[in-house]
Amino acid sequence: MPELPEVETIKRALTLGGRGGESVLGCQIIQADVLWPRTLQTPDIKTFKSRIEGQVIQSISRRAKYLLLHLDQDTMLMHLRMSGDVRVDALQNPSLALQKHDRLVLWFANQRRLVFNNPRKFGRVWLVSDPEDVLSELGPEPLDPDFTADQFYANLKRHKRQLKALLLDQHFLAGLGNIYTDEALFLAGLNPTMNTQYLKYEQGKRLFESIRTVLETGIRRNGASIDWVYRGGQFQNEFKVYGRRGKACYVCGSTIERIIVGQRGTHFCPECQNTRDTTLSMEE
Repeated sequence: MPELPEVETIKRALTLGGRGGESVLGCQIIQADVLWPRTLQTPDIKTFKSRIEGQVIQSISRRAKYLLLHLDQDTMLMHLRMSGDVRVDALQNPSLALQKHDRLVLWFANQRRLVFNNPRKFGRVWLVSDPEDVLSELGPEPLDPDFTADQFYANLKRHKRQLKALLLDQHFLAGLGNIYTDEALFLAGLNPTMNTQYLKYEQGKRLFESIRTVLETGIRRNGASIDWVYRGGQFQNEFKVYGRRGKACYVCGSTIERIIVGQRGTHFCPECQNTRDTTLSMEE
């Protein structure tokens, strides 16, 4: 958290305006402040400041859970990890105070600033000339129109892993996290512990379509806000299993359970997702 829909929502807000801030397209960076040194993965602070100051934000994109600010010469990548968020402040009052967990600030020439807020300090920032230096090992984008159900199924069958653990692997599929994986598996009617070697084509196709459905719904709802981590989303109001341990399934009335799969808390309905007879605990 944030996952693909939340990062996509932030990208759109930075591009078009929204979430309480204005677009930053065309903004020139006149100053960069790194308030917590380990925020920067690369380069060092001195190099970062000397390279980024004076550059203009030309466009903004997303790859998996990464936010990309494309500048005149470089690209700044941000990964929000568990608790990161990005906001744009309008500085009618230039002395507007920064917040406790603000870690990096880009000051613009038009009385605005972009702020990376990161309470748990796991988020990171890169400034690189080629984004592929950071992104090259990511798997396919689940919403890429050129990515097909046949390709997805073929990729699944190359592995012998539990479904939930494999879907969280960013080398396999880019952008999914705990929330949207649990919701997609429920929609597809598949147990999170099911081993991929037993998955039939129709099940794989259904999972592919379910992943796209929950991600597209999440984007339409501006992501999910489940605590203080992320602002303004509404998808949490549509959760079918995530965070609902001990509550009744909306479909069958069974009690939602929570187990650990791949070291991650996992929510599912034991009746609607009763494919556990074809599960194995083995990993690749």
